[in-house]
Amino acid sequence: MNLKKNISLCFLMFSTLFAKAQEKPITKESFNAINLAYPGLEKVNKLYSSGEYDAAAKELLTYYRNRKTVKHPEFNVGDEARFRGKDIGKANLLKADNALQHKFQPQKGYGYYDYGTDINWDLWPVKDNEVRWQLHRVTWWQPMAMAYRSSADEKYAKEWIFQFRDWARKNPLGKSKENDSFAWRPLEVSDRIQSLPGTFNLFVNSPNFTPAFLLEFLTLFNQQSDYIIKNYSEQGNHLLFEAQRVLGAGSIFPELKAAAVWRKSGIEVLNREIKKQVYPDGMQWELSPVYHVASIDIFLKAYQSARLAGAEKEFPESYIKTIENMVVATANISFPDYNTPMFGDSWLIEKEGRLKAFATWAKAFPANEEIKYFATDGASGALPNYLSHGLTTAGFYTFRNGWNNKSTVMILKASPPGEFHAQPDNGTFELWVKGRNFTPDAGCYIYSGDAEVNKKRNWYRQTRVHSTLTLDNQNMVITKAQQNIWTTGKNLDILTYTNPSYADLNHQRTVLFIDQQYFLIIDQAIGKATGNLDVHFQLKEDSKPVFDQAKNKVYTTYGDGNNLLIQSLNSDKISLKEEEGKVSYVYNQEMPRPAFAFGKTKSDGKSQVFVSVVYPFEGNKAPEISLKENPGNDFEKGLLNLSLNINGKKSDIKTAIK
Repeated sequence: MNLKKNISLCFLMFSTLFAKAQEKPITKESFNAINLAYPGLEKVNKLYSSGEYDAAAKELLTYYRNRKTVKHPEFNVGDEARFRGKDIGKANLLKADNALQHKFQPQKGYGYYDYGTDINWDLWPVKDNEVRWQLHRVTWWQPMAMAYRSSADEKYAKEWIFQFRDWARKNPLGKSKENDSFAWRPLEVSDRIQSLPGTFNLFVNSPNFTPAFLLEFLTLFNQQSDYIIKNYSEQGNHLLFEAQRVLGAGSIFPELKAAAVWRKSGIEVLNREIKKQVYPDGMQWELSPVYHVASIDIFLKAYQSARLAGAEKEFPESYIKTIENMVVATANISFPDYNTPMFGDSWLIEKEGRLKAFATWAKAFPANEEIKYFATDGASGALPNYLSHGLTTAGFYTFRNGWNNKSTVMILKASPPGEFHAQPDNGTFELWVKGRNFTPDAGCYIYSGDAEVNKKRNWYRQTRVHSTLTLDNQNMVITKAQQNIWTTGKNLDILTYTNPSYADLNHQRTVLFIDQQYFLIIDQAIGKATGNLDVHFQLKEDSKPVFDQAKNKVYTTYGDGNNLLIQSLNSDKISLKEEEGKVSYVYNQEMPRPAFAFGKTKSDGKSQVFVSVVYPFEGNKAPEISLKENPGNDFEKGLLNLSLNINGKKSDIKTAIK
C-alpha cells in the first residue's frame, strides 16, 4: 500500500513540476481564436486592446468561471457544491485513479495498460485498431473531472492539465502519417471536442487552471473543431458523429471566432445525411441496430445543440419527424427485454440503459403515446395497434404474438446492401420465446487491426455462422433482398423474399408464422449453380441440445420446460451436421455455442428446396412432426398445399407465398 502511495506521489510531483515548466507566455497571438467582440467579453477586449495580455487572459478566465449563458447537458460551472461528496460510481473512480498513474483503458473490451511515467501515446499493447484509436479519445479525462468535482482534490486537476499538455505536445497535427491516422482521425477528434467542454466546466475553477492554460485549451479546441469540418469522413455514422459534435462545439463555445461556421457546417451535413442515411421506414442504412440507436442520439443531440445556440429553425420539420420514425422503428425491432438483434456490428445492452434512451426520446416527442409506453416500461402510454410489422425498405421483419415477456418474437433480416457495420447475412434471424432468446446472432466480437485481429473479425462475418443458406459454405456475394410478399393476419403471417446470394444462385426464403405459435421456413436455391447447399442454425450457448440424426431434428433441453425444436421436414435425403458455433455478446469476448446445418447436394440446374419447422414447445419431450405435400403443392410457383401433423393433430396450410 505504501509503495502504491509513493508511486502515485511521484507521478503527481512529476506532473506538477512539468506543468509549471510547460506554461507558455501569453502573447497577442494567444487570443487569435477568440471573438473579443462577443457579448460579455468587453473587459477582456479592452485589456487586450491596451496590450495587457496577461490581464486580459485573467479576465477571460473570470468570464468562463462565471459564465451562465451557456448550459452543458450534464456538467456546468457552479454545480460543485451540489455534487461535493457524491459517489461517481466505482467504474468512474477506478478510471480516474488509474489515470493518475497513467494506467488507461482505451477500449472497454480490454483491461488497463500502463503507458509509463513519461506517457507513451504511441504504445499499442494489443494490435486491435480500436485500442490505438480510442486511446486518443482520452475517455478517462471526464471521470477525472467528476472525481475532482466530488472530492475537490487538486491531484485530479493537476494531472489532467499535465496530460492535456502532454497529449498536445506529443501528438501535433502532421507529426507523421501514421500518428495522424490515429490521433487525428476525424472520429477521435470529434469525440474529444464532445467530451472536453464538460471536462472544462468541471475543472475551470481549480486554482491550477491558469489563464495561460485557458488560452492553450481554447487554441487546441479551436484547431480540432476547425480540423473536422475540413476533414469529414465520407459517409456513415462517423460523418454523423462528426457533424453533430462540431455543431455542439460551436454551441458550447460561441465565443470562438469560428463557432458560427462550425454550427452551420454541422447543420448542413446533418440535414443532408438524414435524408440519405435513414430509410423511409426509419432504419439507418448501416443496418446495425446498435448504430441505428446511436444515430438517433446523434440527430437529437444535434437538434438540442442548435436550440442552445438559437439555431433550431435551421432544421426543417421533416428532420424531427424522421427522428421520431427512427425511435418507433427501434421499438418495432426490440424484444420484450428491450434488446435488439445482434445483426451486423451489434451487441447486447442493459435494459436500464435502453429505458433511459426511450425516456430521453419521450421528452423530445411527448405526444407520441407509443414512445411513452416504452419509456415507462408500460406504466403509461399505449402499445402499437399491431403485432407483426415489417420495416420493408431496410428489410427488418418482426413476427410477434405480443409485446410482453411471455410473447413469441422472431426478427429476421432481408435487407439491401449495408455499409461497414453490416454483414453478408440476409435471412438470419433471432427468436425470442417466453423470456429466452433461443437463436442469438453471432455478434461481431472485434473490429479491425493486424492480420490476426482481422481473422477473428472475419470469422463472425461469415454467412455460414448465421441462420441462412449457403453454397459451398461461401459468403454471400450480394446482399440485396427483394420482398416478394409480406402479409400479416390473425392466424398466418407470411414473408417471402429473394436474395441473389451467389453467381447463378438465388436464395428464396419463405417464413410462415402459423397460429401465432410456430414457424415453417421454406428455403429454395434457384439457378444453375451447383455445389453443396446448407441451411444453418445456431442456438444459445446453454441450450444443451439433443441431435437426432435419424429424424433430422435438434431440440433444446432447458430444465424450465421452455424449449425449441428445429427439424427438417424434407422427404428427400437431408444430412444433419453439427458445426462450430460461437457467439459474442460483448466486444472481445466470445463463447462456444451449438450450431448445425441441414445439407444436401445441388448437382444440376434444378431448384432445391429445404423445409424446416421451428417449433417452441413446453416440457422436455419434443413434439413429433411430419409433413405431407398435397396435390397442387408447387414450391417453385409459390403455391402451398401442405398438411402438418403435430403429435397426431393435422393442420392444413393452403396459401400462396409469392
